Amino acid sequence: MRALALSLLLATTAPAAAAGIDAAAIEKAVAADWSGYLAPLYDHFHRNPELSFVETNTAARMAKELRAVKGMEVTEKVGGTGVVGVLRNGPGPVILLRADMDGLPVQEKSGLPNASTVRQKDRTGVEQPVMHACGHDTHITGLVGTARRLAALRDQWSGTLIFVVQPAEEIVAGAKAMMADDLYKRFGTPDYALGWHVAAELETGTVGIAEGVTYSAADTVDIIVHGVGAHGASPHFGKDPVLMGADIVGALQSFVGREIAPLNPAVITVGAFHAGTKHNIISDRADLWLTVRADDLETRDKLIAGIKRVSEGVGRKWGMPDGKLPEVRVREDERAIPNVNDADTTKRLRSSFVAVFGEPVLSKKRRSGMGAEDFPYLVGPGVKGVYWNIGGTPKAAFEAEKAGGPAVAGHHGPLFKVDGEAAVKLGAATMTVAVLELAPKAGR
Repeated sequence: MRALALSLLLATTAPAAAAGIDAAAIEKAVAADWSGYLAPLYDHFHRNPELSFVETNTAARMAKELRAVKGMEVTEKVGGTGVVGVLRNGPGPVILLRADMDGLPVQEKSGLPNASTVRQKDRTGVEQPVMHACGHDTHITGLVGTARRLAALRDQWSGTLIFVVQPAEEIVAGAKAMMADDLYKRFGTPDYALGWHVAAELETGTVGIAEGVTYSAADTVDIIVHGVGAHGASPHFGKDPVLMGADIVGALQSFVGREIAPLNPAVITVGAFHAGTKHNIISDRADLWLTVRADDLETRDKLIAGIKRVSEGVGRKWGMPDGKLPEVRVREDERAIPNVNDADTTKRLRSSFVAVFGEPVLSKKRRSGMGAEDFPYLVGPGVKGVYWNIGGTPKAAFEAEKAGGPAVAGHHGPLFKVDGEAAVKLGAATMTVAVLELAPKAGR
């Protein structure tokens, strides 16, 4: 069963119902697809990352790659730099397949031979180092691989596929921009929306796919703490915003620990604290930058309300008048909602992955953090969405870490690196399997 199913995915010339293909033939087909086409494409994307909403060259290359797929209708500049390819193959469900393409303002220190040395002006005009520090290069390469496989397997599926190359995931803006640009109206309302993300915390060759919440709601929050400036030697003449800010930081953790139900995941992290210009000057302002995470919108709203109440309470505690209480500003442009996988579709795909790849493909590792995604903004009312993770780190690297070796680097850091070959192959294969499962041609 496994050999037959994988042969359908990976052999571009074999008959749809071909049987008897052994493991060696499967490995040969995978290697040919990677080394003959996808490997240099992945290398190009890794060397040439681009920042959110300025992914001009990446978008152009992806449009070119999708146009190379026979029958693909390609539209550029959707929601800014987004690209959409539509592949029609008779009656059947409409399936949206998404890959994000932006990099991060990080200087790469991975030590890889194809490490990025790129610098680029971001959308505000500030020059930054750029790195694919979250693996989006594997996503877009995998999307090309998926398109190539499904074009070669037209006799195995029926329906319409919408390939979405999405910008600006890292600032939680690209999916919303594409939807605001009438994505559904222009290209079709999908029955299903599918996507995957490479995960450094999972072993290569494994898939993490779960029902329900898989990514959290996220809010970016700024707190402006007003004070009264004074000489550092005479603090009684001022109101110290650094002390008030520190008070707020501690009070917020107490708030989460004592006012949020312990079975409702919630995180408030103060990622930055800025104040002052000199050792002996009490500033008149401090700025706190927060990320706030929750798995449901009710808890998210309670967290935001609590941040405002706690901050204002600290200001009053230290004698600030109403007009000078700490200001809490929620960044509406960087707000993510929870990703909630459709239960029935997730079960269906998980069963299909096991049937094709075997039981060991399913990762047993539980979700360990509250990362956020803008994929759910592409999942409109009535659309069944499923988003899964693809292992990116070889087992040997985890074993070396346990033995006292270097830690496996996480996402968004300069040392981040994943096994691009393993991620692209399994990512493209699982997405291809998902389409074959959800849109089978009659009589297949």
